[in-house]
Amino acid sequence: MAGHSKWAKVKHIKAVVDAKRGKLFSKLAREITIAVRAGGPDPEFNPRLRMVLLKCKAANMPHENIERAIKRGTGAEGGTAFEEVTYEVFAPQGVAILVEATTDNRNRTSAEIRTIVTRNGGTIATPGAVSRLFQRKGQIIVSRDAADEDKLMEIALDAGAEDFKSEPEGYEILTDPSKLENVHKAIEAAGIKCEAAEITEVPIVTVPVTDPNVAQSINKLLEALDDHDDVKEVYCNAELP
Repeated sequence: MAGHSKWAKVKHIKAVVDAKRGKLFSKLAREITIAVRAGGPDPEFNPRLRMVLLKCKAANMPHENIERAIKRGTGAEGGTAFEEVTYEVFAPQGVAILVEATTDNRNRTSAEIRTIVTRNGGTIATPGAVSRLFQRKGQIIVSRDAADEDKLMEIALDAGAEDFKSEPEGYEILTDPSKLENVHKAIEAAGIKCEAAEITEVPIVTVPVTDPNVAQSINKLLEALDDHDDVKEVYCNAELP
C-alpha cells in the first residue's frame, strides 16, 4: 500500500478487506511468477522468491494459489510474459513518488498511470528526477513484541546490517540489498519472526506535509496508484500526518 509508511504497509497486507483480497492475491501471484522465471522455483536458492513468499504468508494467500503461480513461472502452466517498469511522479508540494509495476502491455499501463497521476494533481517526472531522491535498500520489519531489542540489534549488526531503528511499533533494519538475505536468515535462525523482509526504496530526503488538504490529495493519489492492477509497489517521500 502507500509507501510513505512501512507500518501502514505491513498492516495493509495483513488486514486487506475481502473485496480487495482477490486483487492482492493476483498481484502476489504475478510477483511469484516473475521471481521464479528470474531465479528458479526453490526459495532456498532464490532470495527474491523467498521474499515474495513472506508477503504471501502475511496475506494468508492460499497454498494452491502459490503453487499455480510457481508452475506458471516454470512454464508448466504457460502464462503471460511480463516486464517490469518504473514510473517517476511528483505529487502536490513537490512530494516524490516511485511506482513499480509489472505489465504485459507497457503502452496501456503507461497511459493508465499517466491518467491516474493527472487526475489526482500529480505530474509524470523526467527519468531520474525522482529516483535520485531514493536509495535501494534491504528492509526488515520486526514487531516490538517479537524480539528483545538488544538481542535483535546484535544479531542484525553481526550479520551485516547497516542501520537499526527502534520505533514505537517495532524495529526497522536496513541493509545493503546484497546483505538482506544473510541478515534475514540470521534473524530467523534465532527464532525471531519478521513481519516483512524485502528490497525497498528508502527516501534520502523527506517532505513534511502539514496541510491536511494537501495530505488528503497525496493519499488519494497513492491509493489510486496502489489500486491499479499492474502496480506492485508505491514509494513516497512524504511525511504525512
